[in-house]
Amino acid sequence: MNQMQNLLHEALIATGHVENGAIIRKKDISLRASSAGFSLTNDQMERFVTAFRDPPRTREEGLYFNDRKYQCVRADTSSIYAKYEKIGVVLVKTGSLIVVGTYNDNMYPSVCVEAVEKLASYFKEKDK
Repeated sequence: MNQMQNLLHEALIATGHVENGAIIRKKDISLRASSAGFSLTNDQMERFVTAFRDPPRTREEGLYFNDRKYQCVRADTSSIYAKYEKIGVVLVKTGSLIVVGTYNDNMYPSVCVEAVEKLASYFKEKDK
């Protein structure tokens, strides 16, 4: 496991309230790390990067992920929270990365949000 994957596991997955996590590099829209068994297509990563370019539109139209339209609960220039029934996805942008976390219906969304935001803050402190 590389350093990014270790961070991802320790900061997100180990909370028990983040089902899957990923780190996307914005510049070239590449996957830097992901939790075991979780992968994002190029289209999904492109959609996540694009969602931050126009937050009001993202908030209005929602976010498409895994063939579902997620309703945006929050969409601004740094964070996007979206849900579909009782599952959700949290995206937080740093200078060069997007940290992704998902949760399922057996997890607390607030803990997922806190974990993803905290990991993103760590990357912001490191100028990443």
